[in-house]
Amino acid sequence: QVQLVESGGGLVQPGGSLRLSCAASGRISRSRPVGWYRQTPGKQRISVATITSVGNINYADSVKGRFAISRDNGENTVYLQMNSLKPEDTAVYYCHAWEMYTGREYWGQGTQVTVSS
Repeated sequence: QVQLVESGGGLVQPGGSLRLSCAASGRISRSRPVGWYRQTPGKQRISVATITSVGNINYADSVKGRFAISRDNGENTVYLQMNSLKPEDTAVYYCHAWEMYTGREYWGQGTQVTVSS
């Protein structure tokens, strides 16, 4: 079984920065990307950034140049550095990964990010 535990959310002023962390345990697939998604009330969960085990990265257009995803394979941790935050970045952020062999997908419990003055 896979467990994903996010941390690092909070309240920040526009233009500020936050760093999210996702500690993963269990049999995480190394052939599929891990990533960060976000969701606001009444809307679908959308991809923010994903990264493969060899470092291939994809970003949503809305965060390119402001957010940076990274991973520490040795510690099974994925990070999302968020800079120049905007009010529209306010959302619950979820970590996502796939389980090795079964192909099941797992989500963390989510961490709230609020950008407001």
